[in-house]
Formats: sequence, structure tokens, C-alpha cells
Amino acid sequence: MPVVWSVTIFGPRPRQLRYLSPCISWADVANNEHKVNFERDGKEEIMSDKEKEPASRSESQPEPQPKSKTKSSLPRFLALGAFAGLIALFFAYDLDTLISYQGLAENEAALKRAVSNNPVLTGLAYMMIYVVSVTFSLPGAVWLSLAGGLMFGTWTGGLLIVMGATLGASGLFVAARFIMGDALRARAGPALQKFEASFNRDALSYLFILRLLPVFPFFIVNLGAALVGVRYPVFLLTTFFGIMPGTFVFASIGNGISVVLQSGKQPDLSVMTSPEILLPLVGLAVLSLAPMVWRRFKG
Repeated sequence: MPVVWSVTIFGPRPRQLRYLSPCISWADVANNEHKVNFERDGKEEIMSDKEKEPASRSESQPEPQPKSKTKSSLPRFLALGAFAGLIALFFAYDLDTLISYQGLAENEAALKRAVSNNPVLTGLAYMMIYVVSVTFSLPGAVWLSLAGGLMFGTWTGGLLIVMGATLGASGLFVAARFIMGDALRARAGPALQKFEASFNRDALSYLFILRLLPVFPFFIVNLGAALVGVRYPVFLLTTFFGIMPGTFVFASIGNGISVVLQSGKQPDLSVMTSPEILLPLVGLAVLSLAPMVWRRFKG
């Protein structure tokens, strides 16, 4: 007569073991290769150890922590502090008086002597001073440009001014984009994003006009181009060639300013708004609109 075995589980809620699936032997259960989970409705759920391992491993791994905003903003705050500190030192030591009519009149002989003694080194020093002046948006750019014409003549002085101004504008462009450009564009609303996309579509024409016709201050254009996400090659190209006409006019005025300085009079800069100078600049600005107009006409 066969012997019937029964198993009783003692506990608060005794349950009766159900039969296992035929494909699972008692040896497998004894080896702990499968686990039987009894639910309240009496259904069985069989899961292998290999299936349980990935879940347990993923639960044990810590979740990645987000990067701290304070750490990512620290370099920006340091750069902004250094920027403001250098400007404060410039005014604290009255260096602004050197880049003025008085400084140019008092140091005319010394400047010319420096050029005659070592023209290459003096030219490099002058260009670096111009780069720093434009990068930090220091006052006196007009007198610094006139000094270039006075020291080096119209063509050499004009070329040094163009290179110094382009490098200085590039420095301010990169600094503005690093400090606040990306953060501002990330918080920009739909209206600003739409304006940015429209401006960058014809950025070459717009920047040429802003460089040829100084409607806005030079540093405002540099900052604005950085904040709306203008590509650096476009910014560099339009700055270098766009400021050339006006720069060489200033250099030519500086080339003949010696007589005015010796007489103690102020140079007449109203020539910059005369029709002989202004009309060609307006013509170049209109010509720079040609690619944009053609694109609108074709599109």
C-alpha cells in the first residue's frame, strides 16, 4: 500500500504546499537553483537565481548624482571678478589719462622716439595695448587710434589698429560667451530664440553693416554677437574687414595730427560724418545687404 506524505507549515496563517511543475525536480529545489514564491491567491511563481541577480545588482548600485551648479558656475564667477578687477585697477592708477588728448600731446615726442629706436617692438607693444583696451572696453579708443596714425603713419598704423581691434573684440566675444552667453541662451524664451535664429541666418550681412556704420558702440556689438550665438568665424571675418574703412580714416587723421597737437588745439573729428567719408560707408553697407536680399528673393 503506497504511503502518502503530507507537509504542514506552522505559523499564523498555515498554508499547504502545492505540487511543483513536473519539469522541476526535488533535487533542483534542494540545490536552491529555483525558488518558489507563494502568493495569497495560491499561484506559484518560479524564478531562477540567474534571473534574480541582475535586479539585485542594479538595486545595489548607487544612482548617479547630478553635478553641482555651484562648481560649474565657479569659473564664470572667477573670470567675471578678474575682469572687473582689472578695470578697477585701470581707473585706480589713472591710466585713463594716458589714453586721452592730454596724454597724446604730452608724450608725442617720446612716442615718435620709441618708434625710431625700435619700430618692430614698439609696433607689437602698441598692438597689445590696443588688444587689452578693446577686450576690457576701456575708454579712449579714439585717441589710441589717432596715436597709431601719429606713430606709424596711415597704412602701417591702420593695419596695426585693425589687428589689435580684431583680437581685442575676439577676446571680449569669447569671454562674454564663456561667462554668460550659454547660460543666457539656455534661459531664453521663445521670442529671443526666434530672434537668434533669424539673426544668425544672415549674421554675415548684419555684422558687416554694424561694423561699417558705427550705429552702436563697438563693445555693444561684440557682446551682442556673443549673446545671440554668432559663430566665431563669421564674427572674426566681419570684424576684420568691416572696421577697415573707418580705421584707416582715423589713422590718416592721426598721421597729420602733429601740427594740431603742437598748436594746442583739439583735432576736428567731424570729418568722420562728412559726406566724403559717410557716403562710401553707406554704399558698402547697402552692398553687404545683397546676399540677404538675394536669399529672400529666391526663397
